[in-house]
Amino acid sequence: MIIGCETDPLIPGENLLALPGFWAAYLMWLAEGEDFEPEPELFGVDGADADAAYTRLSDPAAWPILRLPMQHGHSILIVHRNFTEDSGIDYYVAHPDWDQPRSLASIEGHFAGPGLAWRELDHIARHPGDGPGITDPNARLLLLLPVLGDADLSADATATVAGALTAIGTPPEAMATLAEALLDHSFWGGETWYLEGVDSPLSGGSTESHGSRVLLCAGTHSPRIVRFGLSPDQDERLAEALGTAG
Repeated sequence: MIIGCETDPLIPGENLLALPGFWAAYLMWLAEGEDFEPEPELFGVDGADADAAYTRLSDPAAWPILRLPMQHGHSILIVHRNFTEDSGIDYYVAHPDWDQPRSLASIEGHFAGPGLAWRELDHIARHPGDGPGITDPNARLLLLLPVLGDADLSADATATVAGALTAIGTPPEAMATLAEALLDHSFWGGETWYLEGVDSPLSGGSTESHGSRVLLCAGTHSPRIVRFGLSPDQDERLAEALGTAG
C-alpha cells in the first residue's frame, strides 16, 4: 500500500504500453531542450496517437500504475497522480516486507529527484524479477529514464538507449538524436552517486566503508540523499536488486 493513496483510483496500467502513442506521451517532454523540440513522429506515431495515450495516462478518474518487478521480490511502482490541480508522476521502490514503499523521485512542479544512477537503471532493466508487471528490458529502461540523473554515464549509455528506442519502433533516422536528447535533459542535472563512507562528498574522501551497498545521491533535491531506513538484511537485498552489491 502506498501511504496517502489509499482512496485514490489506482489501476494497473501495463496495458497502456500497447497504445501506439504511449512512448511519445510518456517521454516526449523529457527530450525537450533549448535547441530541440521533439515531435511525436520521432517515436514513429502521429499527434493524434500521442494525445490519445496522454489522455489515458492523465485520466483523473483512473490513475495508472506501471509495475516493474525486480530481484528478491522488490518492485518499482510508477504512479500517475492525476489530481486535476496537482498532477505528477511518483516513482517508488517497494517490497512486501517493508512497512511502505520508499520514494525514488517525483515529476511535478515541486520535483524530487533524481532517483536512480545509470548503473542501477541498467541493472534493473536487464534483471526483471518474478511478479506482475513489465519485464521487457527495453521497456523497463525507457520507463525509468525520467528518474535518471548521473554525472557518470557509461560509455555505451547512448547506444543502449538507442537500442531500446529501436525496439519500440523509433525510426532509424531519429534514433541517435532522440537517445542523446533523452540522456542530456536538464531536469535533474548530472548528479554524483556514492557509497556511504566511500568517496562521500561529506567524508573528505574517506575509503572506509559503512557497510551498506545502496548508493546515495549528492543532489540536494533527491529522496536518496539519505538511506531508506531498512534493516541490514533488507538493505543488502535491495543493493542486489539495484545491482550495487558487488
